[in-house]
Amino acid sequence: MILYPAIDLKDGQCVRLWRGQMDRAIVFSDDPAGQAKSFAAQGCRWLHVVDLDGAFAGKPMNSRAVDAILGAVEVPVQLGGGIRDLGAIERWLERGIARVVLGTLALRAPEIAREACRKFPRQIAIGIDAKSGRVAVEGWAEASDMEAGDLARRFEDSGAAAIVYTDIDRDGTKTGLDVQGTAELARGLSIPVIASGGVASIADIEALKGVEDAGIGGVIVGRALYDGGLDLKQALAVLAA
Repeated sequence: MILYPAIDLKDGQCVRLWRGQMDRAIVFSDDPAGQAKSFAAQGCRWLHVVDLDGAFAGKPMNSRAVDAILGAVEVPVQLGGGIRDLGAIERWLERGIARVVLGTLALRAPEIAREACRKFPRQIAIGIDAKSGRVAVEGWAEASDMEAGDLARRFEDSGAAAIVYTDIDRDGTKTGLDVQGTAELARGLSIPVIASGGVASIADIEALKGVEDAGIGGVIVGRALYDGGLDLKQALAVLAA
């Protein structure tokens, strides 16, 4: 399993939201590139970057910060937020992004998302952000009637590298990861699932490691790393065991 430290970008700064609410952003760093270097220096093999402003605007808004991160580290970076067409996907891949995460596009225009998976094999992840089991899009501002599992199964044969599954109700709250719900989703898929939302302590990492064989490919951790609730090196050791 891979631990993905989260670098969420708002106005060029590293922030964490509470349940996806932009007006409840906490700034943890004004140096995203420096934060990325710190995570890489501690042994992280990937980084998870989200352009929060872009997710709401429907277009990239923190490109300068993303480019600075790419210039600062050699580890692969996956990026989501505001990427809504094939041209934007291709431009980010050409600029050095290793994997693009598609959320709103996967729900609103699944045929384009599937085309991206075919055109860029293993370089596309499908982001499924769920609130009470239902998929939310447009920066989590709009809820849909689509069940998270139903959307995931639409991409079973697409060539997607992973499903990034986020429990919005837990995200940024440090109330604990929905381990069983994530494992249940993963068991119904052949695509690896990356868990996200609510990681609070090493207990969450240990619990997720315990269901790794369900098809869990990784976990995204944000606030717990920034405020010291989770020791990064200890978490990496658990996942590597």
